[in-house]
Amino acid sequence: MAINKALTIAGSDSGGGAGIQADLKTFQELNVFGMSVITAVTAQNTLGVHGVYPLSVEAVINQIEAIGTDLGTNAVKTGMLFSSEIIEAVSNCIKKFQWENVIVDPVMIAKGGASLLQNEAVTALKKHLLPLAMVITPNIPEAEVLADMSIHTLDDRMEAAKRLHQLGTKYVIIKGGHGEEEELIDLLYNGEEFSYFTGKRITTKNTHGTGCTFAAAVTAEIAKGNSVQGAVEIAKSFIQAAIEDDLALGNGHGPTNHWAYQKRQHSTIRQ
Repeated sequence: MAINKALTIAGSDSGGGAGIQADLKTFQELNVFGMSVITAVTAQNTLGVHGVYPLSVEAVINQIEAIGTDLGTNAVKTGMLFSSEIIEAVSNCIKKFQWENVIVDPVMIAKGGASLLQNEAVTALKKHLLPLAMVITPNIPEAEVLADMSIHTLDDRMEAAKRLHQLGTKYVIIKGGHGEEEELIDLLYNGEEFSYFTGKRITTKNTHGTGCTFAAAVTAEIAKGNSVQGAVEIAKSFIQAAIEDDLALGNGHGPTNHWAYQKRQHSTIRQ
């Protein structure tokens, strides 16, 4: 039996709600073997980021080489890459191993407001990594930076998606969590047409790691051979369950519940 594998290249979150930890939990819950390359270690909890300690470029490259020369992968997700040097190194490794199913979550700012991407790294992201991406999954503030425009309306989001697509990525998903609509709307653009994925807004402060988790779910489904459209549909259900079935951990922005989706699936089967 073939085992589907997914690799996450991102930062470590000591609180377990986002980053590498969230990605690996999501891969496991969606029945994909998860592997990781750590780009930076963060000291963080639900109250915020208390320190960011990037690894050397050599350390990042060696981790990727270890995966690429032995295990291989069906899909790659990138998260917090921190610096332009790391972004360029990761991009070169992706090209070297000819990995095509690349999902880019352009992590820039943590829930508490701490910057997780250096300013000069935005240029490197657009120049080196986005042309290699199958999918990019920015939230609205991240899309504003990458598309170099303000986003207030759904029409603005559509224009931003077009601009991001022109940078080379095949699919653009602009998440609607920061939108002003009563109903949450995620936008998917494939270069020709738009698709809309709606969801119920949940009033909660416990949304730490939602972006990482959503992108990881997309990655897991693509690793299994699902289409981008199908992957987004499952990722939406996964993150909706993770937010609704609150864990209420910590004193700040708590993490989502990574086992909620599977628990719901098993409950439905038993019924």
